[in-house]
Amino acid sequence: MISGSAARRVPTRRPRALRRDLQGSAESFPDDVVELQRFFADPVEGQRVRAVPGAGLHVPIWLLGLSFFSAQLAAALGLPFAFASHFAPDYLLTALKVYRTQFHASATLKKPYAMVGVNVFAADTTRRSAFPVHLARAAVHQSAARHAGPVAAAGRIDRAGVEHSLACSIVGNRADVEAGLRSLIDQTQPDELIVTAQIFDHRARLRSFEITAQARDAIGSI
Repeated sequence: MISGSAARRVPTRRPRALRRDLQGSAESFPDDVVELQRFFADPVEGQRVRAVPGAGLHVPIWLLGLSFFSAQLAAALGLPFAFASHFAPDYLLTALKVYRTQFHASATLKKPYAMVGVNVFAADTTRRSAFPVHLARAAVHQSAARHAGPVAAAGRIDRAGVEHSLACSIVGNRADVEAGLRSLIDQTQPDELIVTAQIFDHRARLRSFEITAQARDAIGSI
């Protein structure tokens, strides 16, 4: 049995094991990534901390970022890089350029491998697909609207902020989605795409992914 005082101390030990302290910092993050790589590598003699069952599994590590820092770090360490343009699109093209031009080959990766995030709000008619976009993003930015549903959330939307964060988004029917995906691929030349659809209605969200998959099949591989 764990005493009350011991139980209170347990949560503080877990983050300390990974980040040294509870605050963390950008300065220590590169060392944290390198250490994480070692945890998944084959154990070596004298290694004091081993990941169980992670040791020896060589789990692929990606860096997901929304600015230049992660792009530079992924390039320096020779890791795959994903840009979170589905909610922070501002530096997408510049971050991809930084990653690709500064990339150093590693045992993990011989050449740059980039993933780009995109919101796709697809429906059989454009009118229906457009409405959930603003509400879904508003729910992300404004926690009070998160579980309110479309009608209740409509009056709480910061539309300027929503439109800005949705810059890397595709809204419409299958033809619109196909054209939008082609345009994004042409601009960014990704190796993969992250596709999200934050639509309140579950059936509408599933239908959005079905339409997106059809557009993907029409386009073929990236």
